[in-house]
Amino acid sequence: MNPETIPTGSNILPLFVAIPLGAAFLMPLLGKLFPRLPDLLANLVCLSLLILSITTIGHPLTVYKMGGWGSASGIPVGIFMVLDGLTVLVLIIVNLIGFTSALFSVEYMGKYTDKTKYYTLFLLMIVGMNGVTLSGDLFNMYVFLEVAAIASYALVAFGTEGEELEAAFKYQVMGTIASTMIVLGIIFIYSYTGTLNMADMGKIIGASGHNRLILLVSCLFIMGFGLKAALIPFHAWLPDAHPSAPAPVSAMLSGVLIKVLGIYALLRILFNIIGMTTLLLNVLAILGVLSIMGGVLLALGQWDFKRLLAYHSISQVGYIILGAGLGTPLGILGGLFHFINHSVFKSLLFLNSGAVVYSTGTRDLKKLGGLSRKMPVTGTTSMIASMSIAGIPPFNGFFSKLIIILACIQKGRVGLAVWAAVGSVLTLASFMKVQKYAFLGEVKEPLENVKEVPFLMRLAQILLAILCLLLSLLLLPQFRGAILEPAAKALTNGLKYSGIVLGG
Repeated sequence: MNPETIPTGSNILPLFVAIPLGAAFLMPLLGKLFPRLPDLLANLVCLSLLILSITTIGHPLTVYKMGGWGSASGIPVGIFMVLDGLTVLVLIIVNLIGFTSALFSVEYMGKYTDKTKYYTLFLLMIVGMNGVTLSGDLFNMYVFLEVAAIASYALVAFGTEGEELEAAFKYQVMGTIASTMIVLGIIFIYSYTGTLNMADMGKIIGASGHNRLILLVSCLFIMGFGLKAALIPFHAWLPDAHPSAPAPVSAMLSGVLIKVLGIYALLRILFNIIGMTTLLLNVLAILGVLSIMGGVLLALGQWDFKRLLAYHSISQVGYIILGAGLGTPLGILGGLFHFINHSVFKSLLFLNSGAVVYSTGTRDLKKLGGLSRKMPVTGTTSMIASMSIAGIPPFNGFFSKLIIILACIQKGRVGLAVWAAVGSVLTLASFMKVQKYAFLGEVKEPLENVKEVPFLMRLAQILLAILCLLLSLLLLPQFRGAILEPAAKALTNGLKYSGIVLGG
């Protein structure tokens, strides 16, 4: 590809940032004039972004240069946006979960103070995640990361009660520490390469090889993005932040935010800029197993529905990192497949918990029971999501976990495969408890008058439950070749990413 050429269709890339950003600025102005407009505008924006992201499937690698900037003396300048197989996958997931969460918010957020402010922050969070996904230079990746992070801090505190404010404060402090580590890593790598363009950095590091500075930068990025992803031992903020946020925000935080700001950014940098080594792969694999087992063991003792789900976010993220840490095409494909699957079933579970709180006023499993009789849609979709996260066939979670386990065996890491299987069994035990105490059994007397949630909340749950079944079809050759394999290839290409993007 000629680096001065802008491929046909690349003009859609800025729209992933421009559309939600424009709507976020218009929201406070129009929301005062038309009270129902925030609901309509936010859902239309999220739906349009989802449709746009789906149209990128099968799109050739695209480099968009903001302002028409090209290069000076062979050095890329200006802001680059890059669309490749991995970008396509992440864009689809971000905007899919964004749309279902916005749909759920229409009725759910009615009990909160100001929908206009909520949707403004919600759209800014989507701006940040789409920007991180598309950024071709580290500086703008960091800027968009901070946009999404700051919006999420405010959204966690949106209830303005003591619990929410305390959780948001802790989240902000830990997020600031993570951002500090990330910006230090960017400063050091910029001082070494003299460029912020990710492809150009990869080209320079690939030519010069690794040294102590690159090892230091790798450690800073692993700690910084590991905090954003809530990997153990960097997980302390998540069990407070996710339960305290409104349910659709929890779905966004667990479903996509920790993956985009943490996992996607980390894997993109380690594979395509710094270049993977055996040491880095082993570190990722160890962090993955620690997160799988630590998260699920902590979840087993929880009786707070949303807090239990928060710990499972830590555990399930571990599977993604384990798959990537194997460094093999099969392991990476399995990790990315679980990236998709976890986004769907964990978002659904948080929406289920929101529906339970909406109808019953509690998230204490000991105070619940028999809800499937009173809330059949929520009960059924919760069962589907529980089976998916536990890895029960034919649900999507089974296939991605199976691929990761097989990839461990293929590489001769049988011990890792055993830990991954044990984690899945313990996950099943945890969600059997959820089903037993919340949805099965007799209806408790205080819950006799409980009713199912409004239509749009049910619709969001149904859409995600259907996907828990349909996403298994991604393993069919025609779908695997269109979505999963191009995304995995973007990482397995490693430092070839530089030549592909720069056209050399």
